[in-house]
Amino acid sequence: MRTAPTILHLDMDAFFASVEQASKPSLRGKAVVVGGLGPRGVVATASYEARVFGVHSAMPMAQARRLAPNAAYLVPRFQLYRSISEQVMRLLRALSPLVEPLSLDEAFVDLEAGGVAWDAQSAQLAGVRLRADIRAVTGLTGSVGLAASKMLAKIASEQAKPDGLVLIEPGTERALLAPMSVRTLPGVGPATGDHLRRAGITTVGELAEAGEDELVRLLGKAHGHALYAMALARDERPVVAERETKSVSVEDTYDVDIHDRVRVGLEVRRLADRCVRRLRQAGLSGRTIVLKVRRYDFSTLTRSETLRGPTDDPAVVGEAAARLLDSVDTTGGVRLLGVGVTGLADYTQEDLFAQAAGERAAADAGEAVAEGAERAGGAAAEGPPAEGEQPSAERRWPSGHDVRHAEYGHGWVQGSGLGRVTVRFETPGSPPGRVRTFRVDDPGLEPAEPLPLVERRPGEGPAPDGTEAAPASDAPEAGASGRRH
Repeated sequence: MRTAPTILHLDMDAFFASVEQASKPSLRGKAVVVGGLGPRGVVATASYEARVFGVHSAMPMAQARRLAPNAAYLVPRFQLYRSISEQVMRLLRALSPLVEPLSLDEAFVDLEAGGVAWDAQSAQLAGVRLRADIRAVTGLTGSVGLAASKMLAKIASEQAKPDGLVLIEPGTERALLAPMSVRTLPGVGPATGDHLRRAGITTVGELAEAGEDELVRLLGKAHGHALYAMALARDERPVVAERETKSVSVEDTYDVDIHDRVRVGLEVRRLADRCVRRLRQAGLSGRTIVLKVRRYDFSTLTRSETLRGPTDDPAVVGEAAARLLDSVDTTGGVRLLGVGVTGLADYTQEDLFAQAAGERAAADAGEAVAEGAERAGGAAAEGPPAEGEQPSAERRWPSGHDVRHAEYGHGWVQGSGLGRVTVRFETPGSPPGRVRTFRVDDPGLEPAEPLPLVERRPGEGPAPDGTEAAPASDAPEAGASGRRH
């Protein structure tokens, strides 16, 4: 059993919201909420300023608006978040070959495997340097926990939030855990927590006092043994460098229930195409097609079909999803649709069903109609759009997304409606900018790529993650300088 605190857990602070604040000077220090903005959208991330009002992730967006009516509400920019996450993960992999990402903003690192830490002092030094490098490369802050196990390192990073570092010294683990809620331990969800509470067990200390036999009686052999070990601060789970992708899926939640069966079919075709684009981006294919339908009464149905071999053909996936839809009653209305692929592989079996050219043409035509069909504000609260996907044939201006105006330069959308779009013109390195309003079809206004949060000027040398400074021609417009947020 490892005794030195050389397992590191990094959790970026309010990641999506912090990225938005870093890129938008006028939002720094303000309440920011990122998520699906439709009536059925949910909060993806709230800034710490918004959390003061009780807003938190997974909360219905309508409730968040009631709690914090003056907050900035923004549509997620997942492509930007992924690019910044990649910068952070490169820094982690520079520390050790054993990095286990849990999400875009969270990961475990085995510092001992990288030879950068072997005791408490060296581990703390590595954590301090990592936080400084993250700030230098991204302009953002992350909280770091250091301990002898994954469980304790994650608990330490929670204690470190926001923007801190906590190291759990060897020998102090049980005393630290004893007063904590049983829900702190991995594997203790609401149901298990309620079961233990009814047995008079609410803290980790009480869990340890109950004894292994009692926990096995209450929870079963596997769960009881595991929780007793964790209550004694024992966690032997290793940091795993590669976590195998088990599925690829996309979902859309609709502001208004869809009752038209033809419209439902078109949406399923469109989702199948999005899912295939993600498969191809990951260099994968899959054998099992899964359809998810959440109906008007919140009942959720899933249907699946396994093919003879793996595919990444949009026509094959779309046709399978359409067949699955045939077995689902949608007459009462549909509030969510999803298409996924499991049984993943890195090769394809071409032309599984030998579709005729006419069938392919029909599928392509259906896809085109689906993209142009009127949508009821399908805020993808549970599945971001695929890279490069256009939301519809008409011009849309999602709140928070980047734009550029021929006369005024780079800015971001504050809001749109009634044929108008309001833009604040500022960059990550500028002072808070001015606001202007345009027609939604203004020929001088166009979508733009996000600007870097941190500008590295020529002559500064490589960034801590090994990337070189951008040439002068790639720098943001005049006025951008220094660290961002």
